[in-house]
Amino acid sequence: MSENHHLNKPDEAPDGAFKTDGGREAKKNKKHFWKWPSLHFCLSTGTHELDKAEGKYGKESGKHSDGHTRKQYKIGRKLGEGGRGSVYEGTHCSDGLKVAVKYSVKVPGMPSMKVPGHPKRLPIEIGLMLKVNKGPTVPQIIKLLDWVDDIDHYVMVLERPMPCMDLFSFVFLQGGTLDEGTAQNIMRQAIDAAKSCCERGVFHRDIKLENVLVNQDTMEVKLIDFGCGALMKKSAFKVFQGTRVYCPPEFNMKGKYHAKPTTVWTLGFMLYEMLCGECPTLYDRHMISVNLWTRPGLSKECCQMICDCLQPKPKKRLSLDEMLLHDWFKSALRLTG
Repeated sequence: MSENHHLNKPDEAPDGAFKTDGGREAKKNKKHFWKWPSLHFCLSTGTHELDKAEGKYGKESGKHSDGHTRKQYKIGRKLGEGGRGSVYEGTHCSDGLKVAVKYSVKVPGMPSMKVPGHPKRLPIEIGLMLKVNKGPTVPQIIKLLDWVDDIDHYVMVLERPMPCMDLFSFVFLQGGTLDEGTAQNIMRQAIDAAKSCCERGVFHRDIKLENVLVNQDTMEVKLIDFGCGALMKKSAFKVFQGTRVYCPPEFNMKGKYHAKPTTVWTLGFMLYEMLCGECPTLYDRHMISVNLWTRPGLSKECCQMICDCLQPKPKKRLSLDEMLLHDWFKSALRLTG
């Protein structure tokens, strides 16, 4: 039996037990660009019916959907696909609203969470999005508009901002690096999104270039893909879930990590990639750890911002609340004021 609901408040979730690298290595070798959302994107212009996907996955599990999504939304071309499902363009039949429809297959051991008002646990991606979307709208976080939870799969209907692409592709199109002013604008919004997640009790766990959308016309950004997330907690997480290259050093050293220091680490790592066009080398990491790292063309305040976010010891990093108060952002205000 399927469920179709709107916003509800989740209250608990277990740690995820699986790892993912986000397909980053495969993406580096591709010749095309990636559109929303951050999966393995294609350039197909054909139309792909959602019922074909539902038929495929239903056949594999012996189950079938109630067809709610197909009744409510006109499904267009496929935007992308991953190991557990596909994403399609969609249009709400009653008002013409443009959406993205994400179809995901359930697998044994997939993280779930309890949501008040529902007799069974829901996929954690749905639960966390319900939680982070509850309350006043956060412009920097993608909206969950509708969802269906079935026995063998779940479907999420998400807002589809246009035009936009993920930050990984945006940086690539800019020649592989961004200028400091552009990076400041993006980082300010990304930090706001991360803070809002934490304030609403959600640990995203996979903030990276591929999970940030950029509107090329307005330079507005949105955080997407909560599939690796968990509920915030004061104690340490002992199972890593997210993208391997963004893994904080404390997990490799001690086998555990905390939500907010890890969020600062991933934001700093993302900033480094935007400005330098690559991941920090071992030499770079050493120089960062002793606060001597610099890069030609970057301001002193910018280099210090990176050093302050990427300290190997969590207690030496900036706090999430301190990030927007850093001298780098103050210098930007002086330059643009």
